[in-house]
Amino acid sequence: MINRRAFIGSGAALVAAPALLGQASAQAVQLRISTAANENDWLARAMVRFKEIVDRELPGQLNISVHANSSLFRQGTELPALQRGNLECFTMTTFEVEQQIAEYGAFSAGYTFRDWGHATRTFAGPIGAEYRRTVAERMQIEVLDIIYLGTRQLNLRQAREVRSPADLAGVRLRIPPGPGWVALARGLGATPTPMAFPEVYLALKNGAIDAQENPLPITRVTNMHEVTQQIVMTSHMVQPVFMAFNKPFFDRLNDRQKDVVRAATKQAAEFNDVSRLGDEQTLVQFFTGAGLRVTTPDLAPFRTAMSAIYVETGISPRWAPGLADRIAAVT
Repeated sequence: MINRRAFIGSGAALVAAPALLGQASAQAVQLRISTAANENDWLARAMVRFKEIVDRELPGQLNISVHANSSLFRQGTELPALQRGNLECFTMTTFEVEQQIAEYGAFSAGYTFRDWGHATRTFAGPIGAEYRRTVAERMQIEVLDIIYLGTRQLNLRQAREVRSPADLAGVRLRIPPGPGWVALARGLGATPTPMAFPEVYLALKNGAIDAQENPLPITRVTNMHEVTQQIVMTSHMVQPVFMAFNKPFFDRLNDRQKDVVRAATKQAAEFNDVSRLGDEQTLVQFFTGAGLRVTTPDLAPFRTAMSAIYVETGISPRWAPGLADRIAAVT
């Protein structure tokens, strides 16, 4: 079982079609949750778990609707919507924090976390407490639990030998928008191609892009194996997402509601994490069975190139002094 302590004060998700929402009282507080996750992904399913718990514990008090596949707000637009008060909650990434608090960019860098245990211990300790407090003060966002999105791997439309970033020169790699993602793609040796996730399957199918990168469970649940030939186990990012609330909205909840939301978030996050970690143990066999080539290169040249690109682009000089070393030192 994953050790999830202090930082994990809460926050999770619920995915539900309108038919699942049921009737809410006229006094119910609207809580809309936006996520880019596919409705069949563990993150979206954890959101359903969150909704069920909150509905049971606070009947009629919160009118929860969850919008998967970026169906309410296009991926990349959730953060401004949240900060304007047009959205109550979304599954925020470290990249979105980095866009406004550049000194925390180390959390979005390739190869920052060794594994999910390292990530949870980091966020459960003083570093996580500092992160959460700063995000609340400077972004007016209440960060609750961390949730494991997975370890990101490279997925190629056409198979090739990949031993170092040089072997990916010219490969058009889909990434979400943002400078941190652009740096990540360049660190892998590829050509960054920003694109909303719902467009990726068709773009791979018709050759508009050459590759995508995602955790194996997301690659599986979105059927990317149908339009690709190879997975390269670059393990370039162990990625958390956060249950992020508009802080004024969260502050308006009463103490009982806050306690239930925190507890429901913790349970939902644990459901996601255990399920996703289990999937990652079996999916290589699934992909090879589906006819994909799965290769594991030496990661040393990727780590070296990744580190260099953050210096070259001027990103790492903006990080809080010593933060990357502090994260690396967490045991």
